Amino acid sequence: MKKINLAITGCMGRMGRQIIKTVKKDKSFKLTTLTENRKMNKKISGLKVHFNNEDVFKKVNLIIDFTIPKCTFEVLKIASKLKKRVVIGTTGFSKKEENLIRMYSKKIPILKAGNMSLGINLLMYLTEIASSSLGEKFLSKIFEIHHKYKKDYPSGTALMLGKGIALGKNKNFYNLIGKKYLNKKNFPYGNKINFNSLRKGDIIGEHEVKFSSSKEIITLNHQAFDRALYSEGALSAAKWLMTKKPGLYSMRDLMNFK
Repeated sequence: MKKINLAITGCMGRMGRQIIKTVKKDKSFKLTTLTENRKMNKKISGLKVHFNNEDVFKKVNLIIDFTIPKCTFEVLKIASKLKKRVVIGTTGFSKKEENLIRMYSKKIPILKAGNMSLGINLLMYLTEIASSSLGEKFLSKIFEIHHKYKKDYPSGTALMLGKGIALGKNKNFYNLIGKKYLNKKNFPYGNKINFNSLRKGDIIGEHEVKFSSSKEIITLNHQAFDRALYSEGALSAAKWLMTKKPGLYSMRDLMNFK
């Protein structure tokens, strides 16, 4: 089987470094290109680190992007021109930026996920089912914890879980977004979905969805203990995307959830 020539953008970030580590164990890939948004003189795994430009992506089959929105759109502009597939793990996109990604997906296959973990994507599916089954009598809120270096909040995963709640209610997610708290010990339920984000230590990721009525509380949660589960999920997404036509896909498509 021919190997997939792979590019990793944001190669010096936590996820970039983890994917480099994981891809060395996967014979389906050949690590071809590494990029960053700053000049670097050292090599990683024998490869020079480049800025994003057309030349460095010409020989790759697929790009895995874990950066920031601004860099993601630099990558998408080039990938669209060169007809390269892209797996996006970057988070923190605005509604306008989400729509722009959708436009790019008309030209190239894109798989975008706020979290590449199979467990988290199962949690989202269960969240949607719970939201649909419980109905309007239950209020909901989402709590998440990540390492102190994570800048965006709520996390992309928390927002993804919020979308699961909205899908279950058959409502527009952006109309259901409530208050966004940071580092609060306690936070309330509301008529909309409230979020609380905690940043501390080196925690990989914890997410909790709660549904509450006046008589009971239902809790769904997920804890990550090893960052490798995200990189393994990203590589699974890359393999899966290699056979797909232009379009915007998610881990839900990969896992064949209805």
